[in-house]
Amino acid sequence: SPPEAKGGWPIFGHLHLLGGSTPPHITLGAMADKYGPIFTIRLGVQPSLVISSIEIAKECYTTNDLSILSRPKMVVVDHVSYNYAMFGFGPPGPYWREIRKIVTLELLSVRKVELLKHVRVSEVATFLKELHELWSTKKMGGSKDGVVVELKQWFADMMLNVILTMVAGKRYSVAAAGDEKKEARRVQTALREFFDYLGMFLLGDAGPYLRWLDWGGHEKAMKKSATEIHAIIAEWVEEHKQRRVKGDAKGEQDFIDALLSVLDGADLGSFDADTITRATSLVRIYNSLILQANN
Repeated sequence: SPPEAKGGWPIFGHLHLLGGSTPPHITLGAMADKYGPIFTIRLGVQPSLVISSIEIAKECYTTNDLSILSRPKMVVVDHVSYNYAMFGFGPPGPYWREIRKIVTLELLSVRKVELLKHVRVSEVATFLKELHELWSTKKMGGSKDGVVVELKQWFADMMLNVILTMVAGKRYSVAAAGDEKKEARRVQTALREFFDYLGMFLLGDAGPYLRWLDWGGHEKAMKKSATEIHAIIAEWVEEHKQRRVKGDAKGEQDFIDALLSVLDGADLGSFDADTITRATSLVRIYNSLILQANN
């Protein structure tokens, strides 16, 4: 077994070493210098393996990936994963392998992504048009100076619209007014809260026996956020199903359309097609936003 880093406490493990002002990756890097390219720490009661070697990473994720593949249960996943139908967070097994194969081959192939290239082009063009209209409106209103625009929000809206258009055929304009703008902010707020909670590590994750305390009220907030985002996804899926019933789903298909077609009549165990579609669509949005953020 790899060596365990010193300094662990009973119950809390090495959490106290990762909670200071120093970023966790810096702390772990210093520990790797001391203990070597592979060692273990305890995140509460959860034993965790830390690797910092290309060779060991290759050994873990290629040669022995099936042997070590697992995911710890986390509080947030209990509430947002549709009972672990979200294959990105669920345990490995027959369902996980089948959904991963469907998504990789049918929905995220190079050809499928290339077919939706025009969505990215269109959204960038719309972004520039709306930005110009804002400038024109303020200039006509008598502004003699330059127009101040918070581009961070505009770029965030544009990237989200690219993703939502490809996944659900939806877009929400930052320049909209009235109910349309209210709905746009509702979706954006729900997604932002959802992804914030996905990145949280709670006391109940470190020590499941302390989960009932709900320290900070985060689990209660997670439940509320999950209810909101699930309602939004359910609306999108229902709209797509209604279009299919009416025969209006011909032509270009977004991610939800394609998923409903692939899952039509499929037998994937205990999950129905609607649940799988909602869960997989949410994973797709999550992964896309992560990639956008990294780029």
